[in-house]
Parts: sequence; C-alpha cells; structure tokens
Amino acid sequence: MRKIQAIGLALLGALAPLTAHAQTTAAPGELVEGALNSGDTAWILISSALVLMMTMPGLTLFYGGLVRSKNFLSVMVQVGAIAAIVSVLWIVVGHTMAFGDVTNGWLGGGNLWMLLGTENVLRGDYDITERTFALFQMTFAAITPALMVGAWVDRARFGWVVGFSALWSLIVYAPVAHWVWGGGWLASSMGTLDFAGGIVVHTTAGVSALVAALLLGKRQGFPRTLMLPHSPSLTMAGAALLWVGWFGFNGGSALAANDDAASAIINTHLGASVAALVWILIERFKVGKSTSVGFATGAIAGLATVTPAAGFISPGGAILIGAIGALACFPTIQFVKQKLEIDDSLDVFAVHGIGGITGSLLLAVFMHPALGGAGYAEGAGLASQLAAQAVGVFSVAVWSALATTLIALLVGLAFPMRVGEDDEREGLDLASHGERAWEMD
Repeated sequence: MRKIQAIGLALLGALAPLTAHAQTTAAPGELVEGALNSGDTAWILISSALVLMMTMPGLTLFYGGLVRSKNFLSVMVQVGAIAAIVSVLWIVVGHTMAFGDVTNGWLGGGNLWMLLGTENVLRGDYDITERTFALFQMTFAAITPALMVGAWVDRARFGWVVGFSALWSLIVYAPVAHWVWGGGWLASSMGTLDFAGGIVVHTTAGVSALVAALLLGKRQGFPRTLMLPHSPSLTMAGAALLWVGWFGFNGGSALAANDDAASAIINTHLGASVAALVWILIERFKVGKSTSVGFATGAIAGLATVTPAAGFISPGGAILIGAIGALACFPTIQFVKQKLEIDDSLDVFAVHGIGGITGSLLLAVFMHPALGGAGYAEGAGLASQLAAQAVGVFSVAVWSALATTLIALLVGLAFPMRVGEDDEREGLDLASHGERAWEMD
C-alpha cells in the first residue's frame, strides 16, 4: 500500500508543472495546453467529414439519379473534379481571401496564404485551431460550385466546367464568404446574418446556376421531350446522404459541441421533414401521386431554406420555415421551366436559390424572441434585421449574376461551353470520358 501511495505522489508531482502550464494565458497566436477544446475539435472534424460526404457521394447520387443513364458518370466526374480543384485552391488562397485579416471589408488579407504559420494557432475566440476551421470551411467551398452542376447536365463541356468552377470559387464564393462570415461589410456594416449558408452557399450557387443555364442554352429537345430520371432510387439514396450530412453542415456551423449545435441539428431535421411532407402532399393534389423524387426534392428544399436560420430559431420556427420553403420552391420549378423555358435542368435555382433566399429573409421574422428565437442584436429589431437580410440577399445575387456571366464567357474563350450536338445525343459518359456508367451486356 505504501508503495502505491508513493507512486501516486510521484505522479502528482510530475503532473504539477503541466497543470500550472495549463492555467497560463496564451499569447496572441500561441496555443497553450488546455486552451484547445478537444470536444469542439472532434465535432468540427466530424462535421467536415459529413459535409464532404454531402458532396461525394451524396450530391453525385442525387444528381446522377435525376439525369438520363448516358450522362450519369459525367455528373459524378464533374462533381468530383470540382470538389478536388476547389479544395486545393481553398487551402492555397481561398481561405485567406475569405477569412484572412479584415482590411477594407471586401476581401480578406493575405496572412493565411497556404495556411503558413497557423500551426497550433487558435481561430479567433473559438476553442479550435485555424487549420480545423479551414478544413471545415474548405468543405463548404467545395460543395457550393458543385451544386451548380445540376443546371448544366447533359450538355456542358468538362473542361469548361472545371475552369469555370475554379475561377468562380475565388471570384464569387470567397469574397461573399468574407462579406458575411469573415467580418466583411455585410456583417459589420449592415448586420446581415447567415448561420450556415443561405446567402453564402445557396444564393450564390442558385443565382449563378440560373445565369449559367441561360448562357449554355437548352438541351436538345427541351421542353418538348420528356427527360425522365433514370434512377429515382439513386436520387433517394443521395438525398438521404445529403440529409444526414446536413447535420454537419448546419450543426458544425456552431463551431462548438454545444447546445447551439444541437438546436441547429433539430431545426435542420424538422425543416427537411416538414418540407418533404408538404411537397408530396402538393404532388398528391396536383398529379395524383406522391413520388420518391418529389420527397427527395422537397427535403433538399427544406434543408436549403432552414440553413440560414438554423441556429437562430426555435423548433416551431423550423417547422414553419420548412413548410414555407416547400410552398415557395415547388411553383418556382414550374415557373422557370414552363413559363420562362429556362433549362435549369435539375432545378438548382428553384430549390437552392429560392430556398436560400426565402430562409434568409424569414430568419429576421423567426428569430424574434416572441417566437422563441434568439433575439436581435442590441439596437436592432424586426424591421432593421429584415432590411439587413434583404440588402445581403440582393447584393450577393447581383454580384453572383454579374461575375458568373463574365467568368463563364471568359472561360468559354479557352474551352467551348457546351459539347457538340452529336456528343450530346451520344451522352457525355462516352463523349467526354470514354466510359459507360452502366454496362448492360
């Protein structure tokens, strides 16, 4: 017994310097033992993996099931190539453009280029390192341009897709991320809020997708020829992966393993659930049947709509936002394709753009404390917050449209935007990649 006590005392003596060290205060840019929260870090790392799962394989299966079989593989390759090149660009320069030192409010400073000098450095007031934060934000940067693939399936040239998406991530996405999340002018001067990407992700991608669809033109046969999804089952599987991955997308945006993250996940799930149910109810009344593609599309619409508000609202607010999201996105699909005859093939603008915009505006309403929301900043109220949200949405939409037009046309000088008519008829799997997704022999 005395030997055990002696060993215990020796261990306590050895640990005493470590305990004292953990109680010291970290100098700026210095990480001391005990300052890093391993629980928060683990949650953000897991959330990063969940968001990457949304892109590959979630988005590839969701979009891939919606196209004709001869173009399934091309969708997967485009999404994968976009995620790969944007990830590299994000670490090299995108992260510092978005989250570098705030200078003029328009673009981040160059202090985080290639993440140099960020070893074991904490991110601002959070208990995670800069590299953990950069990893999480990299997955957002990767999925955002990949969402636009749905607007140009069946006809876009692969080289143009990669070149356009690379430039778009630096010219559109990174600056907007700085304006809203990086301490830029929309957040600091206007008070615009966006919990997890209704403006930064869904508005930019949705508006840009609509512009790209206009520039590319219609698929052969659109709108006269019926182009049915070749595999609704794959679309359902992809939607399921997106749904689960969205817990990391929204829950991880709390940047801590706490009640804010739990609330965001609850609201995310409720928004998706209600929107999916409302969507198939609308289908039941309009076409007589509730479809699997409708359920999947409704869920994604609900997820996009609740995303900007997920951390600021009550569960009741999430239920209402999910329902409103479905009611807003469903008719937009019909309007864009049937009235305007714009071939946004997989409804990126109608689902992500309208969903993100709607949720960004509704945020101002449902964050009211009387509705169980988080409440407004000091000196702000419903009217001022709604104005801030409207300015944010409008500014980002205009910038996305103008920049997308210029980037698309510029890249088109080096790589034609769309494939030839023969290649389009043959399908992009063979024409662009020399492979078939399915060998039926």
